[in-house]
Amino acid sequence: MASYELYRKSSIGVSLTDALDELVTNGTISPLLAVKVLMQFDRSMNEALSTKVKVKTSFKGHLHTYRFCDNVWTFILENASFKTDNDVTAVDRVKIVACDAKILAR
Repeated sequence: MASYELYRKSSIGVSLTDALDELVTNGTISPLLAVKVLMQFDRSMNEALSTKVKVKTSFKGHLHTYRFCDNVWTFILENASFKTDNDVTAVDRVKIVACDAKILAR
C-alpha cells in the first residue's frame, strides 16, 4: 500500500532523515535500508494519526491561497484560529495540506 510522504517535513521526520543520512554516510546501513525505514515511517505516521488521534479541531481564518494538484489540497490561512474542546489557539499564518486517504486504499 502506498502512503503520502507529508510527515517527512515534520520535526521528527527531518530528524529521522538526518539520522539515516548520517548512518548511510558512515556506512552503518545501506541506502536501500534507509529508504525502507522512511517508507515504514510514512506508513506508521499515516496509520497512527488515522487511528490514535481522537480530538476534533475546527479552524477559521482568512484564506490567502489554495491549490489542488495530484489529489492534494493545499490551503494557506492568515489570522487563523484553531479550536478544540476548551482551547483556542491563534496563529498569524498556517499551511494546511489535505490528502484523500481513499486514494491510498486503491
